[in-house]
This record gives sequence, structure tokens and C-alpha cells, in this order.
Amino acid sequence: MMSHSHKLFVYCADQLSVSVASSTTSNTGTDRMAQPEWTCIFQMKTKDLKQGDAWRLEFDEIIVPDCPNPGWEQYIRNTCARFKCTKCGRGWPSNRVMVVFHMRLTSGHGIVKVRPFRQNCKQCSGAPMEKPSIPSENIDILLENLVKKIRIKCYHEHLDKGHRPFISLDVKSPHEPDHCEACMLGICTRN
Repeated sequence: MMSHSHKLFVYCADQLSVSVASSTTSNTGTDRMAQPEWTCIFQMKTKDLKQGDAWRLEFDEIIVPDCPNPGWEQYIRNTCARFKCTKCGRGWPSNRVMVVFHMRLTSGHGIVKVRPFRQNCKQCSGAPMEKPSIPSENIDILLENLVKKIRIKCYHEHLDKGHRPFISLDVKSPHEPDHCEACMLGICTRN
């Protein structure tokens, strides 16, 4: 028997073949693959929110943690991801990857802006900040937790404040604050 998460990934994989072909973002190929997956999972998870409300997800690299625009709510969550240096090709896993969400619901239209924080290679001098590659299972968990926050913050539902934990990666070395964008902004240790 197929689990709910597995069914969701199979459905989204089918939708991705259409979404990727029509994607017009200017990011790298990996990002173009990831954004439709996030959007597809988000749409599946928000379809049971108040009937008539339409929600959309946008990636926004300029949203600032702890500074949502007036009328917006914030949610910050930790997850795990893999990174790959575009300078030397070295890859590394991290169990401390922060993702910030800003959300707003007005007149039946909801929008969530998302910003996953980047890390850079500790072995390269002047290495660029790299975007995380978050496993599908953890995208699902992040968005499930996000929808719960939407229900609490935008619909004022009284739900428990717990969250579903992410699935961690096998990480051999300690977190490197000097190479973590979220640490540099002072938000990395928050959950």
C-alpha cells in the first residue's frame, strides 16, 4: 500500500514533467526542478484550506527574517539539505538549513514567500553562496508544517504548536557558522 507522502510525490513527479518544460525562471537547472516540486506539494497541501481561498508560493531571496512587511506573518524552520560548490564541485550535507516563510491572506488570496538560506564551501577561497538541495521528503515536511502555521496565523485556528520533525542526513563534520548565510544573519539556531 502506498503512503500518502509517496502518492503525493508520484502525483507531483507527473506534474513536474509539465511544469519543468514550461518553467521560465532564470535560476540554475536544479532550482528550476525544485521550484515546481515545492509549488506542486504546496498546492496539494493548501487545497483543504478554507474553500474559495487561493494560495500561491513564491521564492523570494530578498525577504528579511524578522522583518515581514505590515500585514504579513512569519514562520522560520530548520531542515536538512545537500549543497554543491559551483567553484570546485565539492558537495556536503547539512542538518542546519534555515528556511524563512512570509505569508499573508487578503480577500481570499493567500501568498507565501519562501527563502531557503545558503551555505558556501569551506575549502574554496571566495566561494559563492550555494542554494540548498532539500530532499523531497523534507520539502513535504516543511510545507506540512507551514500549512499548519497558515491555519494558526491566517485562519486563527487553535491547533497545537508542535511540528513534524525533518528527516536528517548523515553529517560527519560540525556545522560551519562562517559558511552559513543564516548564521551570519543570526537566525541559524532558531526553530
